[in-house]
Amino acid sequence: MAVISINDHLAINLDEIEETFIRASGPGGQNVNKVSSAVQLRFDVLNSPSLPEDVRQRLILLAGRRLTNAGVLVIESNRYRTQEQNRQDALNRLLALIRNAAQKPKTRRKTRPPAASRQRRLQEKRLRSQRKNLRRSAPNLEDD
Repeated sequence: MAVISINDHLAINLDEIEETFIRASGPGGQNVNKVSSAVQLRFDVLNSPSLPEDVRQRLILLAGRRLTNAGVLVIESNRYRTQEQNRQDALNRLLALIRNAAQKPKTRRKTRPPAASRQRRLQEKRLRSQRKNLRRSAPNLEDD
């Protein structure tokens, strides 16, 4: 049972990752029709016992359209001509995604704008108001 370490607190069992080899699209001559060098890596995010709940939720958000309705993350790799390089590429992309999900986002602390910026904003509002008032036409007093 091989285990891949994500960080100090998180590790994933290799048995949870399923690989399927498919034919790659694109140029390659006759070889492309005979060799299945592209890899499709599948990782069940919803049912993985290795992921804590907070990491699972962040991973679901990060995965986007790569996540199926069943909660399976699908990563395809066909960058390279060899099966082994594509396997490694897909695995590295999965690990990078999980590492990003494992980092807790910093909580935003509310800050007040400085007094000088508030003064500038109010001064700009006054100037804008004066400018618009000057654009108005004077009331016509001869209509009586």
